[in-house]
Amino acid sequence: MSRAEGGAGIGLRLASFAVVLFLYVPLGVIALYAFTMQSTSFTFPPPGFTTRWFGVAFGRGDMWAALRLSLSVGAVTTVMALFLGSFLAAAVARTRFAGRDLLAFVVVLPIALPGIVTGIALRSTLTLAGFDFGFWTVVVGHTTFTIVIVYNNVVARLRRLSPNLVEASADLGASGFQTFRHVLFPNLATALLAGGILAFALSFDEIIVTTFTRGGDKTLPIWIFNELFRPRNRPVTNVVALLAMAFTFLPLLAAQLLARDPSERRSARGAAPMTATNPTGA
Repeated sequence: MSRAEGGAGIGLRLASFAVVLFLYVPLGVIALYAFTMQSTSFTFPPPGFTTRWFGVAFGRGDMWAALRLSLSVGAVTTVMALFLGSFLAAAVARTRFAGRDLLAFVVVLPIALPGIVTGIALRSTLTLAGFDFGFWTVVVGHTTFTIVIVYNNVVARLRRLSPNLVEASADLGASGFQTFRHVLFPNLATALLAGGILAFALSFDEIIVTTFTRGGDKTLPIWIFNELFRPRNRPVTNVVALLAMAFTFLPLLAAQLLARDPSERRSARGAAPMTATNPTGA
C-alpha cells in the first residue's frame, strides 16, 4: 500500500494541527479568561479562577435585551431567507429563462461584497426610502446575505435530485402538492434545515451590516463590541462571548451534518438504499 493510500504523511498532519491551533487557540483564550480573577489587564498564567463573572454577566439587563434582539432578528431573518432562497433556487435549478445565469450571479453577490459596502448601500437606500431604522431594517440587511446560504444549499440539492422523480410522481397520479410533500420536500428537508441553521448563525453573529441598519437598540455582537472599550468589563465580555459561541457553534455543527447528501448519511449508517414508492399511497 502506498503512503497516499495508507494515510497522510507527518508533514501534512503537522500542518493540519497547526491550522487547528491557529483557528482555535484564540477561542481558548476567551474561555480561559472568562474564569480569571483579574478584572482589567490579564496576565498568563491567570492568578486564579472564579465563576463570579458569570453572575455579573447574567445580572446585566442590557445584555439580556441585546440577546433577545439578536435571537428575534435571527429567527425572522431565517424565515425570510428560507422562503426567498428556496424559491430562487427552484427557479434557477428547475426552469430555463433569459437571464438565468445573471440572476444566479446577482443572488450570490451580496455575500461576496465587503460587509461595509453592503451596509453603506443599505443605509443610503433605506434613508432615501424614508424608513425608520430599527428591528425591520436590521432584518432586511441580514436577509440580503443569508438568502445566499439557503439558495446555495437548496440549489445544490435540487441539481443532485433527478427530475425523473417528479415525472414519475406525476405519472402515478400525484397532484402538485402531493409531489412536493412526498417527493421534493423529503429530499430537500435537510438542505433547508441546514441552510436555515447556518442563516440563523450568520445573522446572530453579524456586526458590520447591523451597525449601518440598526436604530438605537443593540444586538449582542454590538453589545460585546461596545463593552470591549471598558477595561473593567473584560471578563464579563469574555463570558458573553462564550455564550455567543455556544449559540453559533452548535447550530453550525448541526448544519454541517445535515448538509451532507442523504445517500452519504445512509451509507455511513449502513442502511440499504431507499426504494421508490407511489407518492399517492396507491
